[in-house]
Amino acid sequence: MGAGTLLLVDDDSEILRMLRWSFERYDLYTASNRGEALQLVNERRPAVVTLDLGLPPAPDDASEGLATLEEILAVAPETKVIVVTGNEERESAVKAVGLGAYDYYQKPIEPETLGLVVGRAFRLSELEAENRQIHHWGSKRPLGILTASERMLKLCGTVEKVARTDATVLLLGESGTGKELLAQALHTLGPRRDKPFVVINCGAIPETLLESELFGHEKGSFTGALRQVKGKIELAHRGTLFLDEIGDMPLMLQVKLLRFLQERSIERIGGREKIAVDTRVVSATNRDVRAQLERSEFREDLFYRISQVTIEIPPLRDRDDDPVLLARYFSERYARELGRKRPRIAPDALSALREYKWPGNVRELENRVKRAVILAEGPAITAADLDLQTGTGQTPHSTLREARERAERAAILQALILADGNMSEVAKILGISRPTVYSLMKQLDIKWPSE
Repeated sequence: MGAGTLLLVDDDSEILRMLRWSFERYDLYTASNRGEALQLVNERRPAVVTLDLGLPPAPDDASEGLATLEEILAVAPETKVIVVTGNEERESAVKAVGLGAYDYYQKPIEPETLGLVVGRAFRLSELEAENRQIHHWGSKRPLGILTASERMLKLCGTVEKVARTDATVLLLGESGTGKELLAQALHTLGPRRDKPFVVINCGAIPETLLESELFGHEKGSFTGALRQVKGKIELAHRGTLFLDEIGDMPLMLQVKLLRFLQERSIERIGGREKIAVDTRVVSATNRDVRAQLERSEFREDLFYRISQVTIEIPPLRDRDDDPVLLARYFSERYARELGRKRPRIAPDALSALREYKWPGNVRELENRVKRAVILAEGPAITAADLDLQTGTGQTPHSTLREARERAERAAILQALILADGNMSEVAKILGISRPTVYSLMKQLDIKWPSE
């Protein structure tokens, strides 16, 4: 498929002339009827097609345009077809998207605006083609990142460069943006790829246990220390140590970590022997670490030690059309796992995917799509299947208790989605204890698969 090949299908020669000038940077072809369009699709395999639904011999309705759409997708199912309609043809446009069109555009045509839609379709087509090639050759993309965002592509290039060095890296980003995925890429692409990649979540381990987890302990060093145990730092010798959520590390341990980074040696708890450790350190946090520095919650000297290179990962809401791209990928993946035909994404779901702010980022999107694939009853995933429908559905005359229960239910379900059912994380998100979470779930009859 020609990555830069664009086919314009319209029976209005003036519109074709205008668009030809606007899209001259592409390998451009035009057609004015179904026969010409199908011939060019067979010969040129365009990556993107703009299709006017009002084609001869039935220019006053959408029947010929819809038939052309179905035949194009039967011949070239990966082609991104953008249907062009009048304001009175919105129902036909929605039907076209249901048949497999990538998107629709309403007249009057503004070349600059249509150009943005076409450009987005090309980016998606290029990435899907790359993904198919990867599957064909059985290889893996080292970064494991599926994106059409220029900002993310630039970030991936930075990761590839930094991976070849031993520089400490600090990954900053909201929960669910892929910090551990990028940390793994820094290890896999570097000279330590054949050595251990050791992960420790500094926010998930109680302060009383975190020191032992990091530095290890000797037998008898404290009650319950029945044998010698190596810590995560020591286990990462010659490999990579990934300190996730380092912004949650207590100040006392920050001092000990700083000493290790300065001396490159540790002492186990209860031990006196200095143990040299050669490891690359990659850290990550979803906190505003610079604000923590101002509040003296994070040591400035440690910050500079762990951030020789700082990489800020954009949230999903700032990644162009990635929500749609990722939703298509996850729907295909989970449909395949369940032995089902990949569902289409309905027009209302496409709009919702683009408009929603994604507070849980890629992790939330994946969970919503997985659930939608499991629960969807029709051939297409709708906004309701994704639980992204607009409006609250509340009746205007609800009692205060009913309103509070609805709000509590919505908050708990959202936290469960964000945390993928991890009750400790759910409690952290909601700012309550785990027992309170369980109590509310029982009270509100919320059932969630056990971990």
